[in-house]
Amino acid sequence: MKTTKKILLPENEMPEAWYNIVADMPNKPLPPLHPGTKQPINPSELEAIFGKELVKQEISTERWIEIPDEVRDLYRIYRPTPLVRASGLEKALDTPAKIYFKNESVSPVGSHKLNSAIPQAYYNKIQGIKHLTTETGAGQWGCALSVACQHFGLDLKVYMVKVSYEQKPYRKSIMQTFGAQVIPSPSNTTEAGRKILAQDPNCSGSLGIAISEAVEAAIMQPDTRYTLGSVLNHVILHQTIIGLEAEKQMQMVGDYPDVVIGCFGGGSNFSGITFPFLRHKLTGGKDIKLIAAEPASCPKLTRGTFQYDFGDTVGMTPLLPMYTLGHDFQPADIHAGGLRYHGAGTLVSQLHKDGLVDAVAIKQLDTFAAGILFARSEGIIPAPESTHAIAAAIEEALKAKVEGKEKTILFNLSGHGLIDMTAYDKYNSGEMTNFEVTDDYIKETVGRLEKILK
Repeated sequence: MKTTKKILLPENEMPEAWYNIVADMPNKPLPPLHPGTKQPINPSELEAIFGKELVKQEISTERWIEIPDEVRDLYRIYRPTPLVRASGLEKALDTPAKIYFKNESVSPVGSHKLNSAIPQAYYNKIQGIKHLTTETGAGQWGCALSVACQHFGLDLKVYMVKVSYEQKPYRKSIMQTFGAQVIPSPSNTTEAGRKILAQDPNCSGSLGIAISEAVEAAIMQPDTRYTLGSVLNHVILHQTIIGLEAEKQMQMVGDYPDVVIGCFGGGSNFSGITFPFLRHKLTGGKDIKLIAAEPASCPKLTRGTFQYDFGDTVGMTPLLPMYTLGHDFQPADIHAGGLRYHGAGTLVSQLHKDGLVDAVAIKQLDTFAAGILFARSEGIIPAPESTHAIAAAIEEALKAKVEGKEKTILFNLSGHGLIDMTAYDKYNSGEMTNFEVTDDYIKETVGRLEKILK
């Protein structure tokens, strides 16, 4: 294992504002629609679900939104995060490409999710909200929000996708240690959960189902709001601190990426690393490739359709214009639980539709092979979600080797896998398999959507 080189940004150069890509998009995203009337939703109606300031950020077209001092003070616990030259991986691949990764695994909860959990808890706290509800796939978001809620004195109820609740018990333990109530989803605590269980008592859950339960729990309780860890514009906004820091760090070493990569579930970590660089393409014509690496078993960008769809399974959320597999698509039980989501966020969907964002779908066995190569060459065991970005980076580096061209690759290491060793055990023992989703199943779930977009 070769020693890597860290590029550390001075604390006083941590960004003071988040970047809102909506200001620079050539085609603005279509509006969210009311689930009942199918008309553009009034922001005041969103305030029944989300904190007021977060709704303002959700619909904002301002390019820069200032980060509150109290949020920046908490960011300083772990930010700026290191940018690392992956020289060990370069050597293992024998590639002329230069590979860098932004190491978000150094946060207190081991992932990038705290970047949005802190401001979401903060804005709800200053509004006077007492209780929050949320869902979590692999548990990364639930862990992050439980830490943020503990800091701001908020109660938290987390609906954790049942397959991850069972696969990743230590994530549940982390949430409970920080005071959160954790419920496996689907559950019998909500009407949405009871409906799903009546149809399929052995349902292993999905993010769409967990969202339905968390939204229902929020609107049924006073002084309560719902929070989301991906997909929505305000979440993506908060995550741009990743790419803004990386931009400065690349400048420090006199380099600039030809390719920027992030794994893709709903869009938070992919957007966080790529959008600040995409800004240079939109406003300055910079030639740069942006790759969203998604699971082959949940391929919304590569095989889905662009259509208005619900963010949840039951149909309680606003309708969003997105690349989707259909809100009742049931993903396979892959270990990258944070990527098991049927739809892509509105911003990424529009940018992908406009040809500004590329996407690749990667099989589970290939992601874990990439994760192990990365661990052995760089000394960090990556989260299953992050292995998708690593696999895509390796593919780009090998292309550079075949072409004999220099190339600079940047990817987001969105989290470590130290609580995911059961997954690595299954891979190392040969028990892990790939999951294939058929064209017929996608056609079936997409075919049930109401065709609002012609």
